[in-house]
Amino acid sequence: MKAKKPRNLRRRNAIAGYLFICPFIIGFVAFLLQPMCESFYMSLCRVNIVANAPKGESPFDMNIITTLKETNYYRAFFVEAQYKTELINTLKAMAVQVPAILVFSFFIALLLNQRFKGRGFVRAIFFLPVILSSGVLVGLETNNILMSGIKDVIAESSGPGITDALKDILQAIGIGQKILKPVFDIIEAVYDVALASGIQIVIFLSGLQTVSPSMYEAAKIEGCTAWESFWKITLPMVSSIILVNLVYTVVDFFMRSDNKVMEIITTKINPGMDYGLGSAMAWAYFGIVIVILGVVAAILSKVVYYYE
Repeated sequence: MKAKKPRNLRRRNAIAGYLFICPFIIGFVAFLLQPMCESFYMSLCRVNIVANAPKGESPFDMNIITTLKETNYYRAFFVEAQYKTELINTLKAMAVQVPAILVFSFFIALLLNQRFKGRGFVRAIFFLPVILSSGVLVGLETNNILMSGIKDVIAESSGPGITDALKDILQAIGIGQKILKPVFDIIEAVYDVALASGIQIVIFLSGLQTVSPSMYEAAKIEGCTAWESFWKITLPMVSSIILVNLVYTVVDFFMRSDNKVMEIITTKINPGMDYGLGSAMAWAYFGIVIVILGVVAAILSKVVYYYE
């Protein structure tokens, strides 16, 4: 009898990957697929809540609306002005904060990957955002009256910040502030950027530790500087990690607990009881996120370097 050929590495890795995502797929099919389908159906219908529905019948009485001006998606974008306004503001904030989070977390990961005294203590400090960004603590920070009052007192007592001083300097020398407005926004939101960078730092650090030190030794022997090694070795080797972190950061940004769009959707569904409009808003929001992720992934996947 002929011996069976051993499976190649790529096939084994693929099988291992499918085994890792199997629990999620099973959970999604068992618990989330049916509610998602019902939510999409409700987004196309006018949902009326039936009180004291007969036993065995659905508590929802759905009547499909045929008039275009009365559809839920039309109401979401052209009748509910607040939803459209907050959606545009969220997209603008995403375009500024997501690159800032990626750059900040990558820079911190590069520092934490170096050898220096007290590295474990410094890593513990920078890993604190992983704990602080959890849903429980974010909710405590958002809803705690004491912490909100302390934050307001600090803001009032701190006086003019560095951005105000820079704006005055730029105005004095005749440089428009609109050019550097995204930079000022990032500086003012540095607390939020640091708080949202915990997981990304961990992922970047794990990717940096997979780069073989022999590659840097060979580059150093050939006369490469640290700057050249960064662009020729470090960045290409972790490019796939950058793509992973980008997808995670975009999804995490759109699902934050302080997201105004999510608050509007939640208000329409509960206690507003407008399940049709709330579902339409949620699905439109979901579609926009998917389109953004698809475009970004399609662009970056062309420059990602994969190695065996």
